[in-house]
This record gives sequence, C-alpha cells and structure tokens, in this order.
Amino acid sequence: MTETEIPPLDKLSSVYIKIRSAIAELTKEYDTKVEALKAQQGEIAGAMKDILQAMHVRSVNTAGGTVILTEKTRYFPSDWSSFRNFVKENDLFDLLEKRIAQSNMAKYLEEVAEAKERNEALPYPAGMQSETELTVSVRRPTGK
Repeated sequence: MTETEIPPLDKLSSVYIKIRSAIAELTKEYDTKVEALKAQQGEIAGAMKDILQAMHVRSVNTAGGTVILTEKTRYFPSDWSSFRNFVKENDLFDLLEKRIAQSNMAKYLEEVAEAKERNEALPYPAGMQSETELTVSVRRPTGK
C-alpha cells in the first residue's frame, strides 16, 4: 500500500468514534428492551414459585413445560481476614476459586522488580505466566 492509499489517521479516528457511538446507542436500546423482558420474566417466575410453594411441590409438568423449584446457596465471608486465616490454618485452599487478583499481582511483580534493583530478593511466584496485549483506544477530541 502506498501512503496515498492509507486514509489519514484523523479520519480513521473520527470514523472509529462514530462507530463506537452507534454501537453504544444500539447496545442501550438492546439493554432497555432486554431489561423490560427480564422484569416480566421475573414477575412470572415469582408467581410460579409462589404456586409451587403453595402446592408443597418442587416441580410440576405442564403442557407449556416443566416448572422446577430449585434451591441455590451462596457462601461468602463477613470477615475476609478471619476467613483467610481459617483457610491458611486448616490448609483448605480448595475453598477458594482459582483466580488471580490482576491489579494486586501487577503491584507485587513491580515490588519484585524494585527489590531486584536494590539487590534484595522477593520470591517470584512459581508457575506464573503472563500475557500482554496491545490495543488501540480512541478518545473524542477535546474542545480547544
């Protein structure tokens, strides 16, 4: 491609912003419609739950489909510090999900690099991998 075939960067960024705005508008319209449908669905689900509870049953087969009442329990600590100590003291790390707090890891690795510059040693996490991706973002022009 020659330089004359490549559109100028200011035009590309302008078109990019227009497309992003169109996507945002369509997404907002979609989200509004979906939320309305979810609200209706929630009202119907509540009515069906009340009916099943009144009948003292967990499921009912109907011509429209099988209605099933399920129970889901979520667990969460009221005191993270105490819970973390419990996990450590009892070697129950399987109670935690396998996910790294990204910003905390980045901060720790910065501390590792700074310690290395000072000829100090902080342990590098075993089995650690990272993936970095370059992305392009475009901001609207500011009024000057």
